[in-house]
Amino acid sequence: MMLKKNSCYFFFCMFFVVAMIMFLFGIKFGLSNVVVFLEWEMMNMNSCSICFSVLLDFKSLLFMSYVMFISSMIILYSNSYMKGDFNIDRFIILVSLFVFSMMFMIISPNLMSILLGWDGLGLVSYCLVIYYQNVKSYGAGMLTILMNRVGDVALLVSIGWMLNFGSWNYLFYYDKVDWNIEFKIIGIMVILAAMTKSAQIPFSSWLPAAMAAPTPVSALVHSSTLVTAGVYLMIRFSNLIYMINVNEFLLFIGCLTMFMAGLGANFEFDLKKIIALSTLSQLGFMVSAIGLGMPNLAFFHLLTHALFKALLFMCAGVIIHNFNNLQDIRGMGSLVHQMPFTSICFSFSNLALCGMPFLTGFYSKDLILEMSLMTFMNKFVFIMFFMSVGLTVCYSFRLIYYLMSMDFNYNSFHVLNDEEWQFIFPMLIMVLFSIFGGSFLSWFLLDIPEVIMLSVIMKYLVLMLSILGGWIGYEMSNFNVFMNSVNFSYKNVVNFLGEMWFMPYLSTYFVNYYSLKVGFKIIKSVDMGWNEECGGQGMWTYFFGLSSKNQDIQQNNFKIYLISFLIWFLFFCVLMLS
Repeated sequence: MMLKKNSCYFFFCMFFVVAMIMFLFGIKFGLSNVVVFLEWEMMNMNSCSICFSVLLDFKSLLFMSYVMFISSMIILYSNSYMKGDFNIDRFIILVSLFVFSMMFMIISPNLMSILLGWDGLGLVSYCLVIYYQNVKSYGAGMLTILMNRVGDVALLVSIGWMLNFGSWNYLFYYDKVDWNIEFKIIGIMVILAAMTKSAQIPFSSWLPAAMAAPTPVSALVHSSTLVTAGVYLMIRFSNLIYMINVNEFLLFIGCLTMFMAGLGANFEFDLKKIIALSTLSQLGFMVSAIGLGMPNLAFFHLLTHALFKALLFMCAGVIIHNFNNLQDIRGMGSLVHQMPFTSICFSFSNLALCGMPFLTGFYSKDLILEMSLMTFMNKFVFIMFFMSVGLTVCYSFRLIYYLMSMDFNYNSFHVLNDEEWQFIFPMLIMVLFSIFGGSFLSWFLLDIPEVIMLSVIMKYLVLMLSILGGWIGYEMSNFNVFMNSVNFSYKNVVNFLGEMWFMPYLSTYFVNYYSLKVGFKIIKSVDMGWNEECGGQGMWTYFFGLSSKNQDIQQNNFKIYLISFLIWFLFFCVLMLS
C-alpha cells in the first residue's frame, strides 16, 4: 500500500513541478513573442530522412502547463477516490500515459507525430473507459474507439496526401493553399478528424457514453485532454480553415452542437451525463468561435474552461462517492447542509460555466459573445448561438436546485461528509483558479486592446439571457408536477430532445444492425459462398477427385483395365456401325 501511495505522490509532484516550469516559459515566450522549432534527425537513409520535430510557442507551453497542472490535481484526488481499488498503480500509469500522449500531440508540428499522440489518446481512453469491467463499460468503450477511428482514418488520409509535398510539416506549406486542391483535401480531412475527437454533430454520441470511465478520468478527459485535442487541432490549423473557406460550416456545426447538448442536458437526470453534455456545449461554443474567425479567443476559452470543468467533475465525484455510487440527481438534495465545502465549489464552478461576471468563464465567454455581435452572422445562427447560452444557464441552475435546494431524498441512514484532505486540497486549488484564473489570463493573453461598440440592447442581451435561463431552469425544476405532465403529454418530443436527437441510436443500434446484417450476407454469399466454390474449397474438391481417380488407376487392377477396354471397344464399334 505504501508503494501505491508513493507512486501517486511521485506523479503528483512531477506533474506539478513541470506545470509550473512550463507556465513560466509560456509567459516568457508569449511576452517576448518567441517561437522555437526543434528538429532532430533520427535516421537518414539515402534521400529519406526521419526527423522528430517539436514546436514550442506560448500556446503549446501554456496548454501543456494546464494539462500537467490539472493532471497533478486529479492524480492526488484519485489517490483517495480509488483507494478501494487493488489496481490503483495500473490506473495511475494509464492516466500518465494519457497525459504523455496529449503532450506529444500538443508539441507536434507535423501530421505524422500528431497521429502518434492522437492514436495514443484513443487507445488509452479505450482502456480507461473499460476500466470498470462490465457490459456497459465494454459497449461504451467500443463506441468511443470506433467513433474516434473515423477521425484516425481521416488523419491517415491527410498524411497520405501530404506525401505529395515531400514533408509532413504543415507549417511550411501555407503559401501553397490558394492554388493547390490537394491542401484543401488535407484541410477537410483534418477538420473531420477534429470533429470526431471533439464530438461535434454527427459524432456526439460517444461523449456521454464515455462517462462509464472512473470520475477522475472524466475530469481529465473533459477538461484538458481528449475532447479538447480536436479543438486544439482546429486552432493550430485555423489559417488553413480560413484559406479553404470552411469556417461557415464550422460555425453551423458548432451552433448545432451547442443547441443539441443544451436541450439534452435539461432533460437528463444522470449527474455525470449532465456535466458531459455541458462539456459538449462548450466544445460547440469553441468551434463556433473558430468559425467566427476568433481562434485566439477560442484558445482563451479552452484554457478557462479546463479549470472550472475539472473542478465540476471533482465535486461530482465527491458527491457520487458519498452517495454510494448514486448518479441520479433526483435521489440527492440539501447537500448544502451536509457537504458545505463541496457545495461551495460546485456552485462556483457552475456559475463560472454560466459566465457569471468576474468568474473565470466570464472573461472568455462574454468576450466571445460580444465579439460575435460585431461580426456578420445570419439570424438562424444568431438565434441558435444565444439560445444555447440561455440553455447553459438553464441546466446549470436546474442542477444547483436538485443538488442544493431540494429536499433530501436519500436513505435515512447516511454519512455524508467532505473532510478527506485529498479531496479538499485539489478542489481548493481549483476553486481559486476558477475564480481568479480568468482575469489573470486576460491580462496575459489580451495584450492588444480592441474597441467593442454595441448598442445598449446588445450589451445587456447576454446578461438578460443568462438571468432568463436561470429563472426558467429553477422554475421548471421547482414545479415537478408541471414537468411530469409535460413529460407524459409530449413523450415523443421529450424522448427526441433527451436522447441527443436519437444520435446514440443512429450510431449504435441502427448502424450496427444494418452493417452486421449486410456483413452477414456478404460473408454468407461471398466469403463462404463463391469464394469457397471458386477458391480453396472448390479447388480442393476438384483436385481430390482427380487424385482419387489417379490413385485408382495406379493400383494396377486388371478388372478396371478390362472393363474400361470393353467400354471403349463397344463405343468404337457403335461409332463405326453408325
